[in-house]
Amino acid sequence: MNPQPARLLVRASILHFLADPGEHDDPRAWQYFEDGALFVEDGHVSFCGDFAALEAAVPVARRDAARLCDYRGKLLLPGFVDSHVHYPQLRVLGSWGRQLLDWLTDYTFPAERALADENVARETASFFLDRLLAHGTTTASVYATVHPQSVEAFFVEADKRKLRMLCGKVLMDRNCPEFLRDTPATALSDSAALIARWHGRGRLGYTVTPRFAPTSSPEQLEVAGELFRSRPDMHLQSHLSENTREIAWVRELFPAQRDYLEVYESFGLVGRGAIYGHGIHLSASERERLAGSQTAIAFCPTSNLFLGSGWCAHADLGRAGVPLGLATDVGGGTSLSMLRTMGAAYEVGQAGGQTLSPWRAWYLATLGGAHALALDHAIGNFLPGREADFVVLDSTRIPELDFRLRYASTLAERLFALMMLGDERCVAATHVLGERVWESVAA
Repeated sequence: MNPQPARLLVRASILHFLADPGEHDDPRAWQYFEDGALFVEDGHVSFCGDFAALEAAVPVARRDAARLCDYRGKLLLPGFVDSHVHYPQLRVLGSWGRQLLDWLTDYTFPAERALADENVARETASFFLDRLLAHGTTTASVYATVHPQSVEAFFVEADKRKLRMLCGKVLMDRNCPEFLRDTPATALSDSAALIARWHGRGRLGYTVTPRFAPTSSPEQLEVAGELFRSRPDMHLQSHLSENTREIAWVRELFPAQRDYLEVYESFGLVGRGAIYGHGIHLSASERERLAGSQTAIAFCPTSNLFLGSGWCAHADLGRAGVPLGLATDVGGGTSLSMLRTMGAAYEVGQAGGQTLSPWRAWYLATLGGAHALALDHAIGNFLPGREADFVVLDSTRIPELDFRLRYASTLAERLFALMMLGDERCVAATHVLGERVWESVAA
């Protein structure tokens, strides 16, 4: 990491969002400054606007004390937010040929077993976080394994990097291998100890993490609800309606509940701060109830495609008012790149008859993800006081993209080309609390 002073002035083209642009691309939802300035003091945003307006907004003594980062010709945005990702599954990224339930048995569970070894967990967490930063992602909602040491390892590495991260111990006490099984009692004791040690430490937050309804008994889901209610700023993550076989299985295991969502509702596992991966096969009633409780969905398009789970109806979720984030779902998804993920989100939308505009795609990858994770008070845009996490993108790193952009006449056209043709090669630098923590070496 390159140490930087308490004050930093960044000059670049700057885009950030103030709200969800919706289906009609409301221009009031974003701000774009072609020649922009971002002024950072003690890791937080003091000013964001046109460079020409900086002189009037920031006194000369403060400007003169700042280090200048000149990224002119590049695009600066808030750091990407990955709203659903499994760090142990990097070990099986790109494994061949299964759908969800087979994938868990054949790949996920064996990979997670390895993280019982704390040294393996530390090595995996360190690599995972370094690669997130190389892809421009500065915040994520992360699944560990059932082993408390896998959460400990992740938080140690995230805290070392001063990252805004969420993570939690996976809870599973049935329908899983014995080597990954806990109990309601150990779910409570292990999670409570981790919460006491890590929740609210630095920029870290704990996420209660039942894997999904089929792998937790009613008794363990009761524990999860108790943990979620234990603090007002607690987070919760799980999976919902990803696969039709999964939904049928839930119906068999919980015959008293009318649908999948009601299983979670009956244990108090909904509300602001709760997010569920996928949400592909939801009824209108489930969408309405998610919106009513402000329970979020993580849209995982590369996983939709790779595991053949179906097409997430992102527009229907948006119309219903469900908070929505974008997610890589590695290793069910195939890349940590949020640029690739935006491109896949457009393709999934096209396949499902729900077009995704570039404005909403970029919103979902930044402020939308922050809102879905109940972190938009701290990250997601450049309003004064926000934490200064940001990514710098250089479209010239990919010759085909650079050539295409010579013929783009509008910002929307440029953003669309960047999300369809761009990838992690476009990430020129990543900053955390203003500090440059990753920088690409140009070819």
